[in-house]
Amino acid sequence: MARDEQIYFQTREVLKELITPGTYNPGTILVVSCSISRVEGRREDTTGDPHLAAVICRAIWEFCPPEIQMAVQCCEHLNRALIVERELMVEKGLVEVSVIPVPEAGGTFAAVAYQHFFKNPVVVESITADLGIDIGLTMIGMHLKPVVKPLLLANEYIGGARIVAARTRPKLIGGARAKYPGQ
Repeated sequence: MARDEQIYFQTREVLKELITPGTYNPGTILVVSCSISRVEGRREDTTGDPHLAAVICRAIWEFCPPEIQMAVQCCEHLNRALIVERELMVEKGLVEVSVIPVPEAGGTFAAVAYQHFFKNPVVVESITADLGIDIGLTMIGMHLKPVVKPLLLANEYIGGARIVAARTRPKLIGGARAKYPGQ
């Protein structure tokens, strides 16, 4: 299997485990972060192959149901700001920041997503997402709701990058007498 096909397939497999029926509602937000250099098996903080970034973006955009809203995290050089559709920014009252992600500041994956996969992209300071995929251990935790449930994935790698995926759940409140959904 060619490298592009393998990366595409691995990305789709992770998404299939994360996005299953009943794990999301319309309006669910998925935050994705990706170190292309780590996917290539190199150290983070080097510019990665934009073609490979497009392969991963395409797998995500083709597989994700339209009712899931996307947020792509930039790298630490942009304080892990996120690319979202302008409509989502307005709907959620997110704080826009003034920057355009480029491979050297934002990351190759974010730069490719900004240029080719969003209809009306804006960069925002932060978000509170329901689902997350962290390709290359780039630290997405700050953008997830407070109670995170990591997934035990069948395959923990995309290319040479270790991945972590997670869902969130509402906080459990109450005490011994409280009842919870699913009980």
